[in-house]
Order: sequence, then structure tokens, then C-alpha cells
Amino acid sequence: MLLTDTHTHLYYETEEEKQALLFQRCFENKIERLFLPNVDISSIAKIDDLVSKYPDNCFAMAGLHPCEVKEGYTEILAEIYESIADRKIYAIGEIGIDLYWDKSTLAIQQLAFLEQIKWAKALKLPIVIHCREAFDEVFEILEAEKGDELRGILHCFTGNLEQANKAIELGFYLGIGGVVTYKKAGLDEVLSHVPLEHLVLETDSPYLAPVPYRGKPNESSYLIHIAQKVADIYHIPVEKVAEVTTANSIKIFNV
Repeated sequence: MLLTDTHTHLYYETEEEKQALLFQRCFENKIERLFLPNVDISSIAKIDDLVSKYPDNCFAMAGLHPCEVKEGYTEILAEIYESIADRKIYAIGEIGIDLYWDKSTLAIQQLAFLEQIKWAKALKLPIVIHCREAFDEVFEILEAEKGDELRGILHCFTGNLEQANKAIELGFYLGIGGVVTYKKAGLDEVLSHVPLEHLVLETDSPYLAPVPYRGKPNESSYLIHIAQKVADIYHIPVEKVAEVTTANSIKIFNV
């Protein structure tokens, strides 16, 4: 069995011993592919450090998180873009719009999102989208930019069936994380109407830990609990979930 965590901030842990244990627990649970979304300039070096330590397991992204889009963001975008030339990246992410924390920056979030979509198209890379309380705003831009070259993952999907279908129609996979294990989330009901072929798995560690670790720091090794919940929803073995979702991740990231 081979599981893929398509979205993990494992690089936030910089203490060597703790970091090594995080990876050890991943490997014990068959989570051997880890995709690392960028959030700002400072995370570039942290991601590169993990990639250098675990070149067969860690895969870098480049992008500016919408919550980091503030005054002066254009210079930060330029610096992130310049870093791409010297690194191997597999996606532009995580990018998007977040209206939960700050609605006042919507206009510049939209501009930053659009610019990074254009990077992805030019580089022929997928995008990994952060969308929080901004589904309409995100999809207005995706609709305008849609085409064969626009593809990727709607990270941390927690929406309804209509939103799921809209994302799929535009060529996106749904990133399913710890929320699927929460009883009142209702995500299990939505997924019962969505073929497994449209899903990938993620933890978004250290956030959104699945049951039985809800409320505690998340880690990529907990992906096994997310995979098992998805297996229960589809009434199939967890090995099949691993097979299909990892195959999907290979299609998206081309690795």
C-alpha cells in the first residue's frame, strides 16, 4: 500500500529529532509521498531542506498563500517566482482566496490569484487552491481562466455536492482531509455521490487533525485515518483508496 499526502506543512517542524520521528511515523503507515505547499518567502528554504533530506518522498510547490497577500505583495510574488528557476517544483500553491480572516484584501487577493494562475499555465503546472468562505470569488476567476491547461486540486474541500461537481467540471480534484472524519461535517454524504476517481487525500498538517486526534496538532502519518474513513464511505478496502488516490496524485503532479 502506498499513500500520498497531497498537502502537508510538515516543514513547520524544524527540530531535527522531532522531524525525523514525523517521517518515521509516516513511513510506518505507508505514507511515502508528501507534497509541500509554499505559503510565503520564509517557507521556501524550509521546504527545500526537507526535499534535500527526503528527495524520494518530498515534492515542492511554490506560491503565496492568500492570507499572506498584503501591502507590498507584488515584490513578494516576484521573489517567489524568481526562486522557481533554481528549484524543481510540481505545482503552484497554495494560492487562492480567503475571506474568513480578512475581507478587506479581496481585491489584491484576486490579483495575486490570477497572476499565479498565469504562472501555472506558462509553466504547465497544476495549481493547488486555498478557498475559505470564498467559493464564488474563486470560481469566478477559474471560470474566466478555464481550459485544458488549468487543472489541479481544490485543497481542503468541505463544500456541498453542487460545489464538488463544479470543481470537477473545471478539471479539479477534491482534496479530502481530516474534516471527513468529523461527524457533523456532512462531507461523507457529499462524497457518497462523488466517484473516488475525483479525490486525493491530504492532511494539511499541522492543522485539521482527523478523529481520533481532533483538536491536537496534525501530522502526515494521520493520513491513514482519513484513508480509512474514505474507505468506509465507499465500502472498499483502504488499499483500494490508497491505490486510486495515489494514482490521481501522479496524474496531477506528473510524479
